[in-house]
Amino acid sequence: MSIVALIFWALLAALVLLLVSAALRPDSFRVERSALIPANQAKVVALVGDFHEWVRWSPWEKIDPTMQRTYSGSASGAGAGYAWSGSGKAGAGRMEILDCSESRVLIRIDFTKPFAASNTVEFTLVPQGDSTHVTWAMFGPSPFISKLMGLAFNLDRMIGKDFETGLVNIQSAAKSNLT
Repeated sequence: MSIVALIFWALLAALVLLLVSAALRPDSFRVERSALIPANQAKVVALVGDFHEWVRWSPWEKIDPTMQRTYSGSASGAGAGYAWSGSGKAGAGRMEILDCSESRVLIRIDFTKPFAASNTVEFTLVPQGDSTHVTWAMFGPSPFISKLMGLAFNLDRMIGKDFETGLVNIQSAAKSNLT
């Protein structure tokens, strides 16, 4: 067998291995982070259940100074909508609050740029004394292209870092609301 044929078969085997590895990854994903916020549930719900407040704490609000924001539907809570479009890292998409209660804020998020994806975001709020234990999660389907990209990029680490920053920012925003 010639060296060219050996290289061809080795590359083909590597490609097949890569595709099989991607296909065997889970069909869905979930990224979540938690923090204890020194504020009552009502203060935290006021921050996460009102898209107008996200400018104060969301880790993505400051990554693109040209980002355009559009609010629709209810002012806050269930039915509130928020669309964004940026020329940089922010991309574009839309969110809608599906459910908003003292213990949970559920949001549908549809990304349109840099790629199309529809996922669910959930904030779970559990009182602990004068504080609130907040869990911020995003979950949804993992189509094949996402599984393939997941071999090179760790989604949990990438998004998780932003969630950690956001939770710290929520804590700061809640403190400023308390004064």
